[in-house]
Amino acid sequence: MTTSDSAPAHIVSVAANPTHGFSKQPLPSVQLLAGLGVQDDTHAGHTVQHRSRVAADPTQPNLRQVHLIHAELLDELNAAGFGIAPGDLGENVLTRGVDLLALAVGTRLHVGAQAVIEVTGLRNPCSQIENFRPGLLAAVLGRDEAGNVIRKAGIMGVVAVGGEVRQGDSIRIKLPPLPHRALERV
Repeated sequence: MTTSDSAPAHIVSVAANPTHGFSKQPLPSVQLLAGLGVQDDTHAGHTVQHRSRVAADPTQPNLRQVHLIHAELLDELNAAGFGIAPGDLGENVLTRGVDLLALAVGTRLHVGAQAVIEVTGLRNPCSQIENFRPGLLAAVLGRDEAGNVIRKAGIMGVVAVGGEVRQGDSIRIKLPPLPHRALERV
């Protein structure tokens, strides 16, 4: 599930934002809290914290505690002239060397010395991404040969085991038992 044989899968940056806003502030490290998310991040909580989901049903479980994006997407977007830096797209964890979009539901990402993030699904990009940079929404959405939407704006997960996570930490992937379920938007 890595995308590069030359470098091990690792964390490029970590970020958080204590208030509802699109981008997150890159930090030296973040503390992941089991069952909650990223300490001092507005999306941490047992129940859903994203404003649109709170409006629909505030009692929903929070399957979006941690947002991960692959740095390869930022490379692609920057090559297209968007000028995206770590944290700009609202991710908590920016990875390199992992094909995040190809992971199965329930995959466990062991990050740092002890933290474990369990993958729950795909991030569904919304109009906020277009407001951040015009044209960006189209750049993070695609279509496959059958015309199905491909969401490239990262994945979401929950914190299964807490711990400190920082830039440069390794990522170890543990797939769930077969049969694997493809990621869908959460």
